[in-house]
Amino acid sequence: MRHNFKNLKVWQKAMDLTDLVFDYGKDLPVNERYNLIDQINRCSCSIPSNIAEGSGKTTSKHFAEFLSISISSSYELETQLLICERRNYGSVNKLRECMELVAEVL
Repeated sequence: MRHNFKNLKVWQKAMDLTDLVFDYGKDLPVNERYNLIDQINRCSCSIPSNIAEGSGKTTSKHFAEFLSISISSSYELETQLLICERRNYGSVNKLRECMELVAEVL
């Protein structure tokens, strides 16, 4: 069971989310460069990457495992964004957009 991941709506939304997160991260404090910014960038990339990797698996069960990892990365990203919100980091509007798109991907 293989999927063309580029045609999956969830992968497309996850790619949009990654773009938004990278843009949002540009406004975060420089002292967070090797901490929070790297973390949100990594987990945002993990979401579409795991969807894509799972789409190449031959069984539904294996695909589901990678979708599960992608969901876990979405929760991780949501937590990182909530930390940014609590710390009053970055643009409120960009953060809201990111949070809304995380909810769509989930």
